[in-house]
Amino acid sequence: MRSFVVADVPETDDAEAWFTYADVLTAAGDPRGAAIRLEHACDADGGAAGGDRARLAGLYAEVERQLGLDGLRTDGSWRFTWRRGFLDEARFALAEDTGAGRRALVEGLLADHPWVAAVDLTDPECWEGALIDAVLSHPVAHRLRVPELRLTDYHHSAEHSARSLAGAPRPRLEHLSFGYGFEFLYEDGRTSTGGRIDPMDYHGDGLVQTAPWDSLPALRTLELQGAFLLGSILHDGLTRLRVRGPATGDGAYFDLGSTRGVESLVVEAECDVFGGCCPVEQLDELTTAGFPALKHLDLGGSEFDATSFELFSALAESPILPQLESLTLPDLRIGRSDCEGEPLVVLSRWAPSFAHLALGVRGTVDVEGADGPEVDRLFPGIGAGSLAMGTAVEREGD
Repeated sequence: MRSFVVADVPETDDAEAWFTYADVLTAAGDPRGAAIRLEHACDADGGAAGGDRARLAGLYAEVERQLGLDGLRTDGSWRFTWRRGFLDEARFALAEDTGAGRRALVEGLLADHPWVAAVDLTDPECWEGALIDAVLSHPVAHRLRVPELRLTDYHHSAEHSARSLAGAPRPRLEHLSFGYGFEFLYEDGRTSTGGRIDPMDYHGDGLVQTAPWDSLPALRTLELQGAFLLGSILHDGLTRLRVRGPATGDGAYFDLGSTRGVESLVVEAECDVFGGCCPVEQLDELTTAGFPALKHLDLGGSEFDATSFELFSALAESPILPQLESLTLPDLRIGRSDCEGEPLVVLSRWAPSFAHLALGVRGTVDVEGADGPEVDRLFPGIGAGSLAMGTAVEREGD
């Protein structure tokens, strides 16, 4: 395996600076130099040269071979894209059909990559962490922009991943997706060997003890999936946050730490395996002090331990409401028994509080005693649905 060439990496997008850097690499026999120049040529012609694109892919395949990353691509758990000689996007999800050869791969990574943290080779559930560390701790990940980590053996690899992220500055990392899949909140996770992970074991402290935030100055979008992933989120530079499950160890959905820069918040608070739903009182944590920049709130994927009327009432009285530009609700089903009166009359009293924002409902709008046009006159476009951001972390089975 060729050693990674240490040189001054340009901190600019100026083409000449990158050509100079490419010359340094080429002089050292590093194929990334030729890749950088060919990549620039492909970008300049708008990607019209299909043959050059194929040749560029071949160059980066050689880069992976020389840097000892080709085994990771063969394993199938990692998917990489490259930009200017460095990893740009990297997506991880443990491949099932290559598990038989994974111990040999991990042994090779530990032997050839001195930056990979040691793991217990006798425990296959530790190998996922080594596969992740081999990429995130590699110098070629210095300019990584978008990592997506979907974990299987998360009782080990969640902390392992955080340590890898925190181990070096990530000046370009702007979008992080992190967590594990589940169908029902708090259900037992299944390891790569068929074992059991009880998420409730991590209620309190959280799965991750290492805080990576200081290494991620450019992070703007964070997507978390799973329960009790982190101790807290301490990053005021975040502008877009999506959580599926209570992301912090104390089980909170909204009081997540320090996220004062968040402008778009998507919360998916689903009912759990015990039949419990998110307490509507958690909305009290949506304060102007905690979320001074919040403009877009999407609760369309949430289930609360309250009726639509109670949820709507809580939001109408929330101090965060006046600063919102859009709000998405799970549904709006209100009957006379819910509000002890005519629902449309009660809603009309609240309508002015929502008049300044775009109000959407993900599910059903059913106001007893009122037809669609009457509701729409109070809340124009209420059936328009979510205005929330897209996501890279998908539900289990999607």
